[in-house]
Parts: sequence; structure tokens; C-alpha cells
Amino acid sequence: MITAIVKIKIPDTLTLKQYEEHAKKIAGNFQSVPCLIRKNFLFNDVEGYAGGVYTWDNKDAAETFYAGQWLENIREKFRVEPEIVYFDTPLIVDNERGCIRVTS
Repeated sequence: MITAIVKIKIPDTLTLKQYEEHAKKIAGNFQSVPCLIRKNFLFNDVEGYAGGVYTWDNKDAAETFYAGQWLENIREKFRVEPEIVYFDTPLIVDNERGCIRVTS
């Protein structure tokens, strides 16, 4: 499993409420993305970034996704290139399910 942290520079005029409304509109689209386990939407108006934390089955699936329509949508909406950093994810502590998932 891998985790990808995506940062997108946002305009100073974008508010949390606006971002949240947009996120609500598109969230359902992520439910059918192959090999995507979880996506957390992120927003930080102090630093001027939005983005997400994604947990994937594998890096190939993530790279394929980020190279497709998702990238075009980011470029169109924000007029920037996203920053993506990948991390191997050997363990996940899931308090909601009450378990520790070993991924290797």
C-alpha cells in the first residue's frame, strides 16, 4: 500500500466554505476509482494550499490516476501543477474499525 499527499496552491480568494462545497460535489466520483482505498480532502488557507491524502493499493494505480482526467481537472480549476509525494505505508492504525492493518 502507498499513501500520496497532494498539495495544490489555491487562490487567496478561495474560502473553506467554497472548497467544501466543491469537495461535496466531487466526492462521490472517488468511490469508483480503481485501487483507491481512501481519500481525505485537505484545506489550509493560512499556507494557501488544498489537496488530499490518498491511500492506494499500489503506486501504479495512483500514478495512472494522477496522469489522467484528474490532472486536467486540477489544471483547469486551479491553473497550477499539483505537488505529489508518495510514501510506502507499512501499517495503518484504524481507530474507527478498531484495528491495526499490516500492509506488507
